[in-house]
Amino acid sequence: MELLMNWIMEHQVACAWFTSIVRFVFPILALLILIRTIRSLLTVPCLPEVWAYLTLPNGAQEPLTHWENILGRGGNSDVILNYPVVSRQHAALIRNEDDTWTAYDLDSKGGVTVNGREIDGAAEVRYGDVLALGGVETVLLPLSPEEKAKRRENRRKSRPVSPWLGLVLLTIFQGLTAIQLTISEGEGATPIIPLTFLLLAGVMWLYFLVLRATGRVGFEMETIAFFLSTLSLAVTCSSNTGALFKQFLCVVLGLVLFLVLGIFLRDLDRTREIRWVMAGAAIVLLSLTVVLYAAGLTEAKYGAANWLSIGGVSVQPSEIAKICYIFAGAATLDRLFRKRNLGLFIVLTGVCLACLAYMSDFGTAAIFFITFLVIAYLRSGDWATLALICGGGVFAVLTILSVKPYILSRFATWGHAWQNASVGSGYQQTRTMSAAGDTDLVFGMLCEEWGLIIAVLAVLAILTLAVFAVRASRAGRSTFYIIAACAATSMMVFQTCLNVFGAVDILPLTGVTFPFVSNGGTAMIASWGLLAYLKATDTRQNASFAIRLPSRKEERGGARLAPRRTEEWEAEDEED
Repeated sequence: MELLMNWIMEHQVACAWFTSIVRFVFPILALLILIRTIRSLLTVPCLPEVWAYLTLPNGAQEPLTHWENILGRGGNSDVILNYPVVSRQHAALIRNEDDTWTAYDLDSKGGVTVNGREIDGAAEVRYGDVLALGGVETVLLPLSPEEKAKRRENRRKSRPVSPWLGLVLLTIFQGLTAIQLTISEGEGATPIIPLTFLLLAGVMWLYFLVLRATGRVGFEMETIAFFLSTLSLAVTCSSNTGALFKQFLCVVLGLVLFLVLGIFLRDLDRTREIRWVMAGAAIVLLSLTVVLYAAGLTEAKYGAANWLSIGGVSVQPSEIAKICYIFAGAATLDRLFRKRNLGLFIVLTGVCLACLAYMSDFGTAAIFFITFLVIAYLRSGDWATLALICGGGVFAVLTILSVKPYILSRFATWGHAWQNASVGSGYQQTRTMSAAGDTDLVFGMLCEEWGLIIAVLAVLAILTLAVFAVRASRAGRSTFYIIAACAATSMMVFQTCLNVFGAVDILPLTGVTFPFVSNGGTAMIASWGLLAYLKATDTRQNASFAIRLPSRKEERGGARLAPRRTEEWEAEDEED
């Protein structure tokens, strides 16, 4: 490191030439890294998976392509049984992690039976069992080993792009960034700059090599995240070199959270069991901040007062609360189509919004509200309820503007930033539109230091994650994964829009961060955590952590027909 820095100090002319050249090299590298990755995410087909078949009374076999399937007469049902005795949403048939199935009676009028026995709420359904809805009989059948092998082979043919070229190019990008930042610092440069980027490259390669060695594929999301994290370290170094290593540690912590949360999401029964814990965690994080705010123990930054200082490190609990909020909102599973289940989620949202509004963090409050609308629609599909909620939201905003002159001043500046260019609320925006800015208005720094191409690519990368989530959701394995992925991407996209459009005076300035890029440790950790929800919804073969890799025995064989034995039913009759 010292040799590099000494060489830079002794060869100023060469450094000047290097700076001139890399200004053209950086956009080319970024295009090569991201265009290839984005193209893979947007073009690889998200093929629906078939987990079992349901034989209908007419002899047809209806494939079950989700882990949670609604059976009923309604057009929105996954398996439509067009019989008068069948309710619109009659029953739910849900697959467990061990490839067993459970039937739930959704308060139907005709009832649900398994092998002639009426179920009380829920009952296990094995392959070969007769599942009757209002007397309409169906039979649950497994996939044959031959069909499983054929489908697995078809999925292998649609594997995503190899990550190695993009990884090499990204490593070169990181190395050139470290050198350029060291040159820019001049005599004030420290070994921490090249060392941090070297460690980032090492962590990135270790992650890819370990997961590839375990048979995993599909690393486009992680490539995007590491690219944006590299930009984040560069932004941090430009604004506050002393915080560079801390930001790198947050990248590592975010990656750990990404892995742990991704693996945890494999067991949907476990996610359902702790949904109340996650809801409580979101409320506790925000309520604790409110209490400390009332006691004057929090810091105010960028107009919000929800920053806590712990050991000299500032953290923003609302960022971590985002992960808990989405987890609690999406983990509904068998209760998904019971509309009364939405009431408790509305209460959770109201508490979170009240805490954020009290601390004047209205940018984050707006993000929570938009995420709530996405989750509420996916859970209920009730436009009337959502319209009523939006009306209440508009009323709440008008009330807040009347009692919070600070927020009103920001809305007053909207569209008139240049009239307050020297002082006042338009100062930051005009600096950003002049391609300067601070880490809160990170889009301006990207435009100034990296050029418009890389800044636009950073925005395009976030939008690509959203498009992929929507495409993957059409063939999603579980309702939880679909809702969580759509909510997470909605949160990131809306957050990006507020950051970019607020910086250039298209939207009111709210002070929210740019996902993965802004200088903020908790924001970085939260961005990686949200990415885990997207990774879970990836339906490509061996691409998602939500599915454990099949063993060699499972690769060779498949599920076998396993109907209940007669003696099992007789034993249960004797117990009754």
